[in-house]
Amino acid sequence: MNNVLKNYSGILLLLLGITVGSVIGIVAPGIVEYLKPLGDIFLNLLFVSVVPLVFFAVSNSIASLEQQSKFGRIMLVMALTFLFFIVTAAVFTIGAVYLFPVSDVMGSREIVEETVNNDSWGDRIVGFFTVGEFTQLFSRQNMLALLIFAFMTGFSARKAGEKGQVFRSFIASGYEVMKELLLIIMKAAPIGLGAYFAYQVATLGPQLFGFYARPLGLYYVAGIVYFLVFFSLYAFMANGKKGVKSFWTHAPFPTLTALSTCSSFATMPANLQAASNIGIPGQISNIVIPIGTTLHKNGSSMSSIIKIYVAFLIIGRDFFDPVNLLLALGITIFVSIVAGGIPNGGYIGEMLMISVYQLPQEAVPAVMIIGTLVDPLATVLNAVGQLVASMFVSRFVKV
Repeated sequence: MNNVLKNYSGILLLLLGITVGSVIGIVAPGIVEYLKPLGDIFLNLLFVSVVPLVFFAVSNSIASLEQQSKFGRIMLVMALTFLFFIVTAAVFTIGAVYLFPVSDVMGSREIVEETVNNDSWGDRIVGFFTVGEFTQLFSRQNMLALLIFAFMTGFSARKAGEKGQVFRSFIASGYEVMKELLLIIMKAAPIGLGAYFAYQVATLGPQLFGFYARPLGLYYVAGIVYFLVFFSLYAFMANGKKGVKSFWTHAPFPTLTALSTCSSFATMPANLQAASNIGIPGQISNIVIPIGTTLHKNGSSMSSIIKIYVAFLIIGRDFFDPVNLLLALGITIFVSIVAGGIPNGGYIGEMLMISVYQLPQEAVPAVMIIGTLVDPLATVLNAVGQLVASMFVSRFVKV
């Protein structure tokens, strides 16, 4: 009994904090504004620490790979894994809305604040890969540029040979230091996440029973089934029954973190810690999890299908027309992979959907509102998907 409490004390404390926060959000919503700063402080500490962790983790993994071919194989298997997971999630959601159709969906007339981006496509492409100043690189708004810089740094450290040994040692040491820093910050997770969860419950909860209760119910049921069944299947494919047991032993911590923060980025430290506990080689998890956090989103894949489906219901068009389904899959892949690395990428993906289908203006608020309301579960699927993807990649790449 003592061993069980010791091994699961972190998860139990986190559950306690979230439970207390949920109760406060339900019974005393008036005080959540006073608790929210505690959650914001915790998240800000987490965000500023994760950025250097990503740099050190990725560059150290590249610099420490023994063979160049290993890196190429990791990237290929990772890309195929991401695509496989995303398409599977989209097809599963299409099947769900076909078997359990939703009716009586009304368009909300809420005024939704829109972000207007006047940059040219050329500027967006440049911003997709690089930033103008070194100081802008270490921002969570420019994660893809940071990942590319970390890759190049790791390659350069390897290419420098003996002369780069001191720098490689610095990268490895920096990675260990940032891991320890994040472990210290995560000690405050029960309080910080509990406070933030209280705010989420108080502000987001009532909206779940409005115009969009039925499509949201469909998303949450389908998402939970996908989370339990397909993630178990992926873990089994990665390492049999042992993989399933190991995954579900260590997945609760990143799951609760994602549910509380609604941020895949904030969940990254928990994912890296869980991957280490599972036994996934650091050369794999330190590449797959940071890249996947930006470019691999199971939850966004499912929400994209739901958004398109609801938009078609509002305007009375047939979602299940073969051409519309193929377009939906294409848009979903773009939203889940490409748009993930672009600032305001979700907004760009939604605007792409409106443009491709030539949907009327009244469909725009519906799409954006649904995107907001499904965010908690979508984040869980997005974030924890990186953990099971790491297991999947390690099945096919030995380092």
